[in-house]
Amino acid sequence: MKSAVVLLAGLCALTAYYVYLPLPSTVSEPWRLMLLDASFRVAQQTCNLAHYLGLGHHLRILNFIIGTFDKLNPQQAERVKITDTQFDGVEVRVYEPLGKAEKTLRRSVVYIHGGGWALSSTRGSFYNNLCSIVAESLDAVVVSIEYRLVPDFHFPVQFNDVLRATRHFMHPEVLAQYSVNPSRVAISGDSAGGNLAAAVCQEMSQDQNETGRFKLQALIYPILQAFDFNTPSYRQNEFAPVLPRFVMVKFWVDYFNGNYEFAQSLVVNNHTSQDVSQAGPFRDRVDWTTLITPRFRKTYKPVTPTVGEVEILRAIPSLLDVSAAPLLAEKQVLRLQPKTYILTCEIDVLRDDGIMYAKRLEDAGVEITLDHFEDCFHGCMIFTIWPTRFLAGIRIRDSYIQWLRENL
Repeated sequence: MKSAVVLLAGLCALTAYYVYLPLPSTVSEPWRLMLLDASFRVAQQTCNLAHYLGLGHHLRILNFIIGTFDKLNPQQAERVKITDTQFDGVEVRVYEPLGKAEKTLRRSVVYIHGGGWALSSTRGSFYNNLCSIVAESLDAVVVSIEYRLVPDFHFPVQFNDVLRATRHFMHPEVLAQYSVNPSRVAISGDSAGGNLAAAVCQEMSQDQNETGRFKLQALIYPILQAFDFNTPSYRQNEFAPVLPRFVMVKFWVDYFNGNYEFAQSLVVNNHTSQDVSQAGPFRDRVDWTTLITPRFRKTYKPVTPTVGEVEILRAIPSLLDVSAAPLLAEKQVLRLQPKTYILTCEIDVLRDDGIMYAKRLEDAGVEITLDHFEDCFHGCMIFTIWPTRFLAGIRIRDSYIQWLRENL
């Protein structure tokens, strides 16, 4: 009996040690966040082990686990009509609010889900819940795009899928089919979805043959660059919950179907060292010493190695492709962007990506709303349903919807 008690106490201590994660004092519901992060780490480490043993790609296994977990949440949308269809061969889910007169033209949101270009689905409970609430709250038609995922497909497939589906939807006859006002359409997305939304918005804004234009773009903690993995937010949140720095770097490597052997070199910016000539034209576009305020810079200094690994960009040239990294766009492209909302979280490696993009857009003359939350973490906007219901997630979701309500 005494041995069993000692063993149980030891297991409890080990569990507490594994779960505990130092968090800023500002974070809301810290123990709930620690449990969520511990669950993520268990799932990721299990999938990495399975990958190492040759049982399958770790991202494919992780997506299966997420899909299984999704089934625990019943999907209800009593006031929204949900239709699964295809736009130019790309799967989409369309949310149409019920109860409006047929002749009334609605506003609309094209939404792209996050998940590191590899995880989640428009049909999963998290995004189904989010898009249903957005459609109902705004009385808007929401088009959620089911782009193809890593590891079965890699850049630029995801970008092209979203671009094709969005262009199809923006045709006047398709907008008319869904009773959408062509002058009241926004494009939006979170995390990797924010990356795709920004890239597609840039692409369509430059095409003079486009029949439609977005009134707004709304980006939720977007991924915007793979140039510098040592911004203040990357270093401050190196081991932050849900999305630590090395996990984000691996998402980039997987997106480009690159070699994992480059991951550690990417972490220390060897791919954009001073001897890598291809990186030169982009340095001022990711210069966080001028693009973010002292409040966020704190005491961090830039990491720019004198000598790096020029072979990284030879092997993965897409690291500097603007369609993958919208923050690298030229100023004349940024001038063409619509009124923009960017939501950032303090406990997030991607915080400075969003802040830098907001500053560059503002400098280009674009009207910007930067909505920053000190106590929130990456991904929290979708964590609003049991068993991962965070009050912080509900708060930032409501702030996002309120901005759309006032501006769309």
